[in-house]
Parts: sequence; C-alpha cells; structure tokens
Amino acid sequence: MKALNITLVFNGKTEAAFDFYKSVFGGEYSNVQRMKDMPGASPMSAEEGEKIMHMSLPITGNQVLMGMDMPEGRGTTNMGDNFMITLDTSSEEETTKLFNGLSKGGFVMMPLAKQFWGSFFGMVTDPFGVQWMLSFAYQNEA
Repeated sequence: MKALNITLVFNGKTEAAFDFYKSVFGGEYSNVQRMKDMPGASPMSAEEGEKIMHMSLPITGNQVLMGMDMPEGRGTTNMGDNFMITLDTSSEEETTKLFNGLSKGGFVMMPLAKQFWGSFFGMVTDPFGVQWMLSFAYQNEA
C-alpha cells in the first residue's frame, strides 16, 4: 500500500473548508478541479459548475487530505460523529499549533494535556464539523 488518504465530502463548502485547512497546515494545493471542468459534463448551473469535484492538500510526506462537494442530485452529506482524523505529530509545539488552528471557530472536545498513556493529546471539532485527534507520543525514558 502506498498511502491511506482521507476524502472529506461537503455540501458546497469544500473550498472554504480547504482554505481553512491550508491556513492551519500550510502548503499548496496539489490539485483543484471544479465540476465545470469535467469532460462531457451535463449542463449545470454556474453555481454548480464552481463546486469542487476534487481538491488535494498535501499535509506531510505522502499524506494528502482530499475533498469534494456532493454533486447536485446525489443527496446531501451529513457531517457526523462516526469518525475522527488522527494526527500523530513530531512535538508538543507542533501539536499545540495545529490544535489551536483547527479549533478556531470550532469546539474543543478535550483540551491538550499530558495523558497517562504517555502522549500530549487533545480532541477538537473544527468549524466544518470534522473531528480531529492530535497526539504527540513521548519517548519512554529508561
């Protein structure tokens, strides 16, 4: 397996969500395609044509956060509580920076703190309803 990537599906909010994620993680989009760019696409409204068909934001290494808007006529998507994106970070500082960025306009479910299992850990729901767990594992001290 080369990689496991996550695609978030929104109801017309992908571009706003990914602009937010870009402000948190930095970097540049590796791919942005709009519905109107689809070859042989059926006629669609100007609003539908501007929706995101595919968007990619490299996070680190070969990890990519991807997103799309639910196409018109295919129902709506419900941001639920059945998954969380887990970020294993390199330091307390990185964990704090990303946690603070993701929590702007969102909801802190569990504040960052040192945990009994040996990690600096916290949980947050971002302003787009996506839940995140952030964790920095301390090295065992002998």
